Amino acid sequence: MNTIPANWRRVLTVLLALSALARSAADARVFNVRDHGATGNGRADEQKAFQSAIDACVRAGGGTVLAPPGDYRTGVLRLGGGVTLHLEKGATLWASTNQADYGDGRRLLTAEGTEGVHLSGAGVINGQATADYGDRWGAPEKPAFRPGILWFKNCRDVSVRGVTILNSDSWTLHFFRCEDVAVEDVTIRNNYRRLNSDGIDPNSCRNVRIARCRISAGDDCVVLKSTEAFPCENVTVTDCFLESAASALKLGTESHGDFRNILFANCVISNSPTGLGLYLKDGATMENIVFTNITIGPCAATNRVVTPVFVDIERRHAESKVGRIRDVRFERLNITSGSGILAQGMPESPLERLTFREVRFQVPRADDYSKRSKPVGGRRTTRDARDTAFARLPSFFTVAHARDLTVENLRVEIAESAFRQFPRAAFAGRFIEGGTLRNLSRRPADAVGATPSLDLQDCRGLTVQNAPPP
Repeated sequence: MNTIPANWRRVLTVLLALSALARSAADARVFNVRDHGATGNGRADEQKAFQSAIDACVRAGGGTVLAPPGDYRTGVLRLGGGVTLHLEKGATLWASTNQADYGDGRRLLTAEGTEGVHLSGAGVINGQATADYGDRWGAPEKPAFRPGILWFKNCRDVSVRGVTILNSDSWTLHFFRCEDVAVEDVTIRNNYRRLNSDGIDPNSCRNVRIARCRISAGDDCVVLKSTEAFPCENVTVTDCFLESAASALKLGTESHGDFRNILFANCVISNSPTGLGLYLKDGATMENIVFTNITIGPCAATNRVVTPVFVDIERRHAESKVGRIRDVRFERLNITSGSGILAQGMPESPLERLTFREVRFQVPRADDYSKRSKPVGGRRTTRDARDTAFARLPSFFTVAHARDLTVENLRVEIAESAFRQFPRAAFAGRFIEGGTLRNLSRRPADAVGATPSLDLQDCRGLTVQNAPPP
C-alpha cells in the first residue's frame, strides 16, 4: 500500500523527473584516472592525477571521471560543472589525514557555483576517522582538523548515488544553498561514538530527494538546517534505515531560514536517542511538514536523554527571535521506547495545528524521569524551567503550549512490570487551547494503578472523544 499522501506523490514525481536529467550526452566522454597518472596502489598520493582528470573533463564540456578498482589516497578534489565522478566496484578513495592536502578547506570533494555535478558507483570513500571521542562519551577532546567528505555550495543538479562512505570525521554530505539535489542508494557508516559525524546535511536547499539510504552516524543522520536566512524547502526523505548517536531525522537547530514542504516517509530508526526532532532556536518558521509510516526502535547504546519524538521552540540566546511551528503531521508511527514523546511550544509562540494520528507506543520497560531534561540538540545559552518542567511529567506523550492540537488513535501498551515501577499517563497536556483528542487508550488501564490515562491541566476548548476522562 502506498503510504505517501497524494500531494506529496506529485512532489516526488517532479523530483524524480529532475533526477532523470542528471545524466546528459556528456557522460559518453570518459576520463580514466589511470590515464592521468593514478596508480591505485594505496601508497602513492593520487591527488594530482585525479584533479588532472577532473580538469580535463571540465575543459571537454563534461563527462565521467572513472576510478577503476584500486586504492587511491588523496586530499581535496575540486569538481566542476558537468562532471560525474564514478567509482567502480573495488575502487576506494582514502581521505588523507594530512591537513596540508586540503588547502584552506576541510572537505574531500568540493564544488561551488556550478551545476551537473555527480558522484556515483559501487565504490567506497573512507574518511579514516575511526577512534572514539567527544564529550558525549567522556573521551578525549576532538582534534582541531576534522575533514568531512563532500561540500557543495550554490550548486544545481547535483547527486550522490550508490557509493558507500565510511568513517567521515565530520559532516559527511553537506549541501549548502543547492537546488535539485538527489542522494539515493547511499550507505554511510561512521563511528557511532565519534561526535559531529553527521550523515546528510541539506542546508538552505531546495528540491531535495533522499531515498533508500542506510546511515549510521556519530551525530544526526539526516538533518535539515538553515545556517543563514535562506529557506530549506521541498524536501523528501524516504525508505531509509537510520542509526544515530543524536537525532535520526532532524530539523534545526540552525534555523535562521524557514523550513517548508518537507516529507519523511517509510523509514526505520534504531538506537537513536531522538528519533524525530524539530529544534527551532533562531526565529524561523517550520511549516507543512509530514512524518508518515515511521518505525522507531529502542535505544540501548547510549546513556543520553531518550525522546523518540521531540518538538521544541526556544530562543538560542536571550536576544534571539521567537519562531513558529505550524501544520506538522505525524502519522502511522510505531514506537518502542521507555521514554515518551515531548512537544512543547512557548507561551508567546504555541505549536499550531500539530497532528498525531495512528501512533502505537510500546513500553517493554520504563525509563526513570527523575533527572530527565529536554534534548538541546545544539549550542545555546538560554536556560529556564522549560528544560525540565514538561520533560518530567509522568506521561508517555506530553504536549505543552499548543493551539488546535489533534491526537487520534493513540495506543500506549506498557508492560505491567514497567507500569508498576513508573505509573504514567498515556497523554499529558498543559496549556493547550483548542483541538481534539480521539481514541486514546492505555494498556494496562486505570485498574492497574491510580494514575489516570489522561492528564490535562490549564487546557481549554479541547474535545475529548472515546478517551478515559482526566
